Amino acid sequence: MTRTSKTQSAIIRTERGLTIAGTRITLYDVMDYLTAQYPPHFIQGLFNLTDEQIDGALAYIEERRVEVEAEYQIVLKEALEIQKYWEERNRERLAQIAKLPPPLGREAAWEKLQQHKARLQTQLNSQA
Repeated sequence: MTRTSKTQSAIIRTERGLTIAGTRITLYDVMDYLTAQYPPHFIQGLFNLTDEQIDGALAYIEERRVEVEAEYQIVLKEALEIQKYWEERNRERLAQIAKLPPPLGREAAWEKLQQHKARLQTQLNSQA
C-alpha cells in the first residue's frame, strides 16, 4: 500500500469535517496544536493517538496543506461567530448572576474572588 492510500484511509470526512479514522478528533483539533508549535509526540499523547494515527494525520496535513489550511480558517471563523453568539445571548443572564449575593458561609472566598477578577480586568485593560 502506498503512503497516499494509507493517509487517505487514516482521514475520513464526517459531519465535523476531516476526522482521524476511528476517533472523534478532527484535523482542526490537531491544527490548533500544530499552529501553536506543539511537538507531534505531545499532540499524540494529548489525544491518545497511535503512531499510525498521528503519522497519518500529519502526512495528510502535509500532503494537502493548502486545502486543510483553508478549511481550518473556515472552522476558526465559524467557532468565533458561535462564541460571539453565545456571549451575546448569555450577557443578560451572566449580569443577573453577577448581581447575586455571595453564597451563605462563603462571603470571604467570594470577596477574594471578586478582588482577583478586578485585578485581572485591570491587567487586561492595561494591555489593551
